[in-house]
Amino acid sequence: MLRSMGQMPVTGGEEDPRVPGLRAAVARLRRELAGYPVEFTDRGIAEDELAAMDAMAMGGVPEVRRLRRSLLLVAGSVGSVSALTRALGAVRDAVELFGEPPRA
Repeated sequence: MLRSMGQMPVTGGEEDPRVPGLRAAVARLRRELAGYPVEFTDRGIAEDELAAMDAMAMGGVPEVRRLRRSLLLVAGSVGSVSALTRALGAVRDAVELFGEPPRA
């Protein structure tokens, strides 16, 4: 069904409700990390992996193994920064909603 001339077709598909939650949690941690005034060795790793997590979520339902790998890298990078604990916990909770990766 077309809404009007020149526009994309309207479909009945809905976004997975876990995805916006993940994106919101990742965005919060990215903001808090950007506002954290102290430099630390693995900050770049955390920033890169958070960007990767956001990109995965933007593409739809992310691949669980890759999502968990990114979470481990972020946690290892910022885990000792107590000011980021709550935001990191929110990301972890959002990732947990996607469940366990399939076993090989």
